[in-house]
Order: sequence, then C-alpha cells, then structure tokens
Amino acid sequence: MFLLVATTVFLLSYLADYQMNTHFSAYLNQHPMAGMMPMMGVHEQALLANIHKSLVWYGAGILVVGLVASYLLAQSITIPLRRLSTAAEAIEQGKLGQKVIINTDDEIGQLSKVFNRMSQALEENNQLRKRLLADVAHELRTPLTVIQGNLEGMLDGVIEPNPNQLYSIYEETVYLNKIIKELHDLSLAEAGQLTLEKELTDVNLLLSRAANMLSPLADEKQILLTCCLAEVPEINVDAMRINQVIYNLISNAIRYTPDGGQIEAVTYIQNEGAKKYIAVSIRDNGKGISAEDLPRVFQHFYRADLARDRKSGGSGIGLAIVKQLVELHGGKVDVKSELGMGSVFTIYLPVS
Repeated sequence: MFLLVATTVFLLSYLADYQMNTHFSAYLNQHPMAGMMPMMGVHEQALLANIHKSLVWYGAGILVVGLVASYLLAQSITIPLRRLSTAAEAIEQGKLGQKVIINTDDEIGQLSKVFNRMSQALEENNQLRKRLLADVAHELRTPLTVIQGNLEGMLDGVIEPNPNQLYSIYEETVYLNKIIKELHDLSLAEAGQLTLEKELTDVNLLLSRAANMLSPLADEKQILLTCCLAEVPEINVDAMRINQVIYNLISNAIRYTPDGGQIEAVTYIQNEGAKKYIAVSIRDNGKGISAEDLPRVFQHFYRADLARDRKSGGSGIGLAIVKQLVELHGGKVDVKSELGMGSVFTIYLPVS
C-alpha cells in the first residue's frame, strides 16, 4: 500500500511540476510584451521554485501519512493473521481448544470467530472420541470379565457347571453381541453407509405392535402403557429400522418410569411450512432429565444418572441410534423434559 501511495505521489508531483513549467512558459510566450522582456525573470523563477517546494512538502506530508496508514493497516491485518497462524500450528501439534483474541468485526474478525468455533468443535469432538473409546472399553470389559471369570472357575473346578451358570454366561454373550451390533449400526449410520430398504409403511401399525411386544415389561412395573393414534398416511421408510427406533424409545421410557407410572404413545401430523411430518411421541411421567443433561442425551454411552449400572440403565447407545436412524430418513428428533415431570421424546418422519 505504501509503495502504491509513494508511486502515486511521485508521479503526481512530477506531472504537476512539469505541467506548471510548461504552461507557465507558454503563458509568458503569449504575453503582449513577451518580445520586450526576458522569457523567465527572477520573480517568475522564484514563483516556480516556491511551487516546486510546495509540491515537495505536500508530497512528503502525504508520504508520511501514507506510511503511517500503511503501517496501521498492515498491523491490523498481520497481527490477527499471526495469531491465527500460531493457533493453527498449535492445533496441528495436538493442542486443541486454541482461541484467538477478536478485536474487530471485519473480515479478519469474522475469520477469527469461525476459527474459534472450529477449534472448540475439534476439542469437543476429541473429548467425545476419548470418552467413546473409554466407554466402549468399559462396556466390553464387563461382560468379558464375567465370562472369563466363570470359565476359569469351571476349568479350575471352583465352580460347578450348572444351567444357572451357563445361562449367566449366555446372557453376557448376548449382551456383548448386542453392543457390538449396535456399535456397528451406529458407525454405518454416522458414515451414511447404512442401507435402507424403504417401503410404504403404516407407522401406527409399527407403534401398536411395539407397544404390544413391550407391554409385559410395562406390566412388571405396573406401568400403564397406552396408544393414541391419529389417522396418518403411509410413508416410505425402512420398517425394520423405524421399528427399532420406536422399540428403543418405548423400552427407554419403561426403564426410567417408576412403578405405577404412565406412558403414552401418540402419533399426529406436524406441518412446518411446506414440509409435512408424521410425529411419533413417547411421553412418560418419570423423573425427567435436567436441563444440563438434556442436550447430551443423544450422545454415545451418555447416561444422566452415572450411578445406574448397565442392566438398569442400558448400554447408552439406544438414543444415539434413534437420532442417526431418524436423520438418515430425512427426519429429526426432539426431546422435552423437566425434572420430576417426565420426558417427551418425539421423532418426525417426512411424509413425502
């Protein structure tokens, strides 16, 4: 910028000085007494010298102002860019969560805001990845430890093989296989590689069948499980996957609803602008979820109550699978909850 200002000043000064000398000489030659007096006298030369000095001083002043402005502009650009570069290098070295100071709202400031959001997202994803690995290891280690302990006891003769022991080992293998299958489905869904076999499906039929299948679990806890089904059209979905979603939501509601509670499964039409959805809502009057835990209920292995064991609290993958499967169908998931008032999980499936 300074080179551009300097070039412009020198060029304008030179042209102004040249034009002044040329036109002033032409003016003197056209004077009526041009032939009776010298073409360029002392006063004329002094006038041109003063104009020349003025051009030099004005040019120098503009150069100083241009230099200061260029320096300030360069500083306003290079300093934030250096901060961004330093923070990016730190992230490259594995130091996530870097933030840069934002002092302006211009393009550099907007870039800094985007960088800060990206840095925060990377740190959160890294923490989720670490937590996921730890949770997977924990969930797999528990059944494997039970299986290994029982088998070692049988081999050493400490434990006498009997149907109860064998059934316990079988339960652990079933649970282990379930976790592995859910993790496999979840990874495929997140990668967008899960194949959907869509066909025209009656969502009300899926919901009523799932409620009938899970009613014995509700009866064990004396929970009243009811369905309120509106008239909805058939939609093009993968019936098996949507049945898995509904099954997970109802079983999750039964698990966290106290004895003698109530669960209501509802369907209705939801219009949002030009889009039309079939809403499937599972409502319970359980203990609810805190506002702090609510945004994270769809994360892998997340449990609001860390004191619950895996048998009472599930594997922690069910809601994550629900979210991925619904979004894979072009729908969305919503949850509303209040401590002591219960929870409402709702999935929205597009009609088109």
